[in-house]
Amino acid sequence: MIGKTVQLATANGIAEVAISRPEKLNALNEEVRRKLAGVFDELAGRDDVKVVILYGLGDKAFAAGADVGEFAARTPEEQRELYRHRRVYDALAEFPKPVICAIHGFCIGGGNELALACDIRVADPTARFGQFEIRLGLIPGAGGTQRLARLVGPGQALRIGLCGDFVDAAEAHRIGLVEFLTEEGGHLERARALASRMTRWSSSTLQLVKKAVRVAHESHLADGLATEKELFLEAFASEDGREGVRAFVEKRPPKFRGG
Repeated sequence: MIGKTVQLATANGIAEVAISRPEKLNALNEEVRRKLAGVFDELAGRDDVKVVILYGLGDKAFAAGADVGEFAARTPEEQRELYRHRRVYDALAEFPKPVICAIHGFCIGGGNELALACDIRVADPTARFGQFEIRLGLIPGAGGTQRLARLVGPGQALRIGLCGDFVDAAEAHRIGLVEFLTEEGGHLERARALASRMTRWSSSTLQLVKKAVRVAHESHLADGLATEKELFLEAFASEDGREGVRAFVEKRPPKFRGG
């Protein structure tokens, strides 16, 4: 437990981080964003954590965007000053370990941008996605044009951003906004099953896979392939890489140590 608005539990190599403002539909006020960033910074350095699951408490929402009442009183200068500081979306984007986002209910605005900064998204049928900034005369400011376009393509990103409509769970799954669609209420259990599968492997290799795939979005193919080759060689030279190869040849389960 980190506090009232953000909760943390760890067991068996998995950390579960919960947004806990159900009375406000888990809206992301400054306190929640600050605490979430702090939790992920802490988990990045913990050897006992291989995978993280992020979800929202309550029946109605993963996260219903930014707390509009909080930023409505800010001046443009104050908002610009806040943007000069590292934000929770940056903390997630820089996080080295796999992050699975388990989504139900409202996942809109900043909440959707939080999910976009994760690696894998699992949703149940109650999930409803959207970037509603257009309704306020604004545009997304934390990845709702950039990460969204890279995930679903520019056409779908434009449709979502320009129309300001809800995208239901089935449509989100069809266009690739979420990777897994479960039965109602099954989003967290599916996320836990995925995380459990990942914990069987070397923590260092999990991080190399994530790093390599992220590079694919940020560079030309030739540069990405060169990075992939170097990361493969890093894995090949590691203790876990040598152990994995030996175990395969010797027909036994590998004993990974994370190095």
